Amino acid sequence: MQKNYYFCRDLINTRFLTLKLLLMSSVNKVILIGNVGADPEIRYLDRGVAIANFNLATTERGFTMQNGNQVPDKTEWHAIVLWRNLAEWAEKYIRKGMKLYIEGKLQTRTWEKDGVIKRKTEIIAEDVQILYRPDEYRDAAGQNGDNAVLENNEEVN
Repeated sequence: MQKNYYFCRDLINTRFLTLKLLLMSSVNKVILIGNVGADPEIRYLDRGVAIANFNLATTERGFTMQNGNQVPDKTEWHAIVLWRNLAEWAEKYIRKGMKLYIEGKLQTRTWEKDGVIKRKTEIIAEDVQILYRPDEYRDAAGQNGDNAVLENNEEVN
């Protein structure tokens, strides 16, 4: 009986601690798999810090409902931002039409222009992997682009 008491007490304490941590913390994580809409735009800040911007399309496939109604494909466009080494890597290897895996976080910027408040939500990428590249880009980075993915991992991680 004594053994079960301690087990139950420890289990309750563990669950309470887990619940407490969940209530006190938050998660800002985005994972996308999609297609690059245009070649990245690269710019450099005063201190030579690289920033890359491009749009990524993700598409939910349409379907036919039981009553025969067609639900069309739905495409969402996401603004992607890459910093430093990842931005320089993107300048070399990312091109329009490539399928990418992107992991990062959401960030919303707010600014005022001509008296109007503007907002833009972006994904700040922390990890990028090339999943597929169209044929015209395959030879640019070696055999099917495998070297590009390895270089990305080595530089960023």
